[in-house]
Amino acid sequence: MSSAARNSGPLGARLQGVQHFGLTVQNMERAYEFYTQVLGGTEVFRHGDFQGDPVHNTLLADQDIRANELHVDPQTIGVPNLRDGDQRLDVRFIQFDNVVVELLQYRNSDEPMGGPNSFAPPLANMSPAYPRMMHICFYLRDDVDFNKFIADLEAESARRGMDQVRANRTIRVRTDAERKAAPQSANTNKVTEAPSDGWELIYCKGPEGEQLEFVKALGPVKQRFANALAKRQQALAGAQ
Repeated sequence: MSSAARNSGPLGARLQGVQHFGLTVQNMERAYEFYTQVLGGTEVFRHGDFQGDPVHNTLLADQDIRANELHVDPQTIGVPNLRDGDQRLDVRFIQFDNVVVELLQYRNSDEPMGGPNSFAPPLANMSPAYPRMMHICFYLRDDVDFNKFIADLEAESARRGMDQVRANRTIRVRTDAERKAAPQSANTNKVTEAPSDGWELIYCKGPEGEQLEFVKALGPVKQRFANALAKRQQALAGAQ
């Protein structure tokens, strides 16, 4: 397909897929340690000290408009001043097998790169039920013992002082002590009802309080994803 034809074709045919997920963090070094040393991602590159009018406008123009509509100082709704350099943005890209995670930290200009202090406070509650809330989902290999993986993840994170890394359980618990005391078999939710039959999953909080999911896709649900991917690839090939 020519470039001209592609540029006038369906939007979906102009995409290559998802390039990365971005996660704004409070403590860059802590998040970096978790995604590289605990989960085994590989750093692609890092860049930082972003500031100036083009950067500010590219990332934050909508928030400036919102502050103007509310008749408030942008900083009162969490908008950093990258335009004048009062705040800066640093990023690090972490490669996993099939997607990249970008860590972002907005900091005051007098704070060092990679430090523990961010410009804005983290959200107090990170319930996945909130609209606009997102999560990052990691795909486990078929032969991995899911229950043991979650136990090892929590243990390794705790060893590094990352006590925020907490996975849910499939049984009802009322306190964190009860969660920790739950049997290891409660670490995995195995779905048996179609069309999700074959999913194994659990939700987990990461070191920044971010919402994570760990899954395996086996049997019927794995085949459904494979069929959908093949159908999409066939359709895209036919459009070329």
